[in-house]
Amino acid sequence: MSSSTPYQAFPNSFKRDLLAGKRLIGCWASLSSAISTEVLGLAGFDWLLLDGEHSPNDVISFIPQLMALKDSVSAPIVRPASNNAVEIKRLLDAGFYNFLVPFIETTEQASAAVAATRYPPQGVRGVSVSQRNNRYGTLPDYFKGINEQICVLVQIESRLGVAAASQIAAVPGVDCVFVGPSDLAAAYGHLGNPGHPEVQWAIAEVFAAGQAAGKPLGILAPAEADARRYLAMGASFVGVGSDLGLFRNASQALCDRYRD
Repeated sequence: MSSSTPYQAFPNSFKRDLLAGKRLIGCWASLSSAISTEVLGLAGFDWLLLDGEHSPNDVISFIPQLMALKDSVSAPIVRPASNNAVEIKRLLDAGFYNFLVPFIETTEQASAAVAATRYPPQGVRGVSVSQRNNRYGTLPDYFKGINEQICVLVQIESRLGVAAASQIAAVPGVDCVFVGPSDLAAAYGHLGNPGHPEVQWAIAEVFAAGQAAGKPLGILAPAEADARRYLAMGASFVGVGSDLGLFRNASQALCDRYRD
């Protein structure tokens, strides 16, 4: 877990630790609330994933959450709704440095995700000289070094993605290969059962591809037994819960204690 030193976005201490193979344990932030995200930021997770794919978040709700994490040790990561260069550009301008891009199935899609986070000539990111990302134009040398500071994790969650995992993992600029176990289970005909042997085989295939490419491995595993199994399999970037799940489970447990 992180030290007591707040996360540093520039230079990107999360990317440094990820590429160094450190064990990074995090939590999903899905409630779209700056207050609940601020509370999560006090716990000491290595990272927090602010979700824009399966939560009612957008750039307007993300910015207060980033503000709430300014003094946290937890690195903010954003999952955009899709692999869309315009959306990614807006999230970069809002102040995100770390991206988990969903539903990557091909090398072309992985390359496009990386290119969306880089200024030309390395990519296609549009230029605005004064945004929250560079402290409204007051961050020295932002343009000179920012391309190398952005961290891109790609999410594999389909049969095609599994088949192309080796090629996807080898794409320059892809910093981590992440497995979406629930969608992968659905893709293999086992909706709601990521523990099925066929799904576990697919996860192992993706892990093997990432390891062969020398890339860190990530996965979401809210059940502790699953999380520890994936850590033993080589995953170093592991989501162990969500604010929504924590709130729901604690609320239900409190209510149940006072039932007859």
